[in-house]
Amino acid sequence: MYKKVLRFIISIIICQSAGIFGSLFTFEAVPDWYITLEKPFFAPPNWIFGPVWIILYYLMGVSLYIVWKDELKSKTRNVFFVVFAIQLILNALWSLLFFGLKSPLLGLIDILILDVMLVVTIFYAKRVSKYAAMLLIPYMVWIIIASVLNYAIMVLN
Repeated sequence: MYKKVLRFIISIIICQSAGIFGSLFTFEAVPDWYITLEKPFFAPPNWIFGPVWIILYYLMGVSLYIVWKDELKSKTRNVFFVVFAIQLILNALWSLLFFGLKSPLLGLIDILILDVMLVVTIFYAKRVSKYAAMLLIPYMVWIIIASVLNYAIMVLN
């Protein structure tokens, strides 16, 4: 029981840490740079991003935990851990590229790779647990929206 609780807490912390890393670049750039950009009509209000990401990082953490708590060692499970780590790094890197470097182009390149890696992550999650995969669907939807928004901002600016 203790082991499972510890794995759950670690899973949540790992995912929320990606958000904390990203926020280091976001908080500074939003008032100085992001608000000056032309945005498409469908851009969500700025206040929604924080709460949505907190929820999505939590769901990612629960998904990670579900796969991790499965004690059966398998190649699929190990591949999931690798692709999950890659997509989480790409997620955190996006904030550095888009906000930190103020580069919608580099952000777009990163997020398009993230889109692909997230599909791969969901594929491997489903092979271990359909629930782990389902928990990543809201994240996939949000990343697709973010990809389109990133592209639109790049084109408009």
